[in-house]
Amino acid sequence: MTDETTWHIGITSRAAKGRDNLPPELLAVFMFLFTELKLLGPVLPRWPHYGKISGKKKETHHCHLKNGRPAYVVIWTVLDKQKKILEITYVGTHENAPY
Repeated sequence: MTDETTWHIGITSRAAKGRDNLPPELLAVFMFLFTELKLLGPVLPRWPHYGKISGKKKETHHCHLKNGRPAYVVIWTVLDKQKKILEITYVGTHENAPY
């Protein structure tokens, strides 16, 4: 795929910390999600509990990396649809997620 068809993904320092603290098996799931975001964009309905988060200024989405207790989620925001730029803003447990 060319660079024109892939999305550019940033990650906030808070989300990077959360990613770095994931258990190894969930880090692999996160990396798969990262690849799908890059190739397919922000809308990923196949992912568990995927949804668009309403009430945010910018288009924001989330999904679960793992259900159960604790559940782990990832939240991302579309920064520029035309330039295909999104940013991962949170990686961590559901209970601490900034919905």
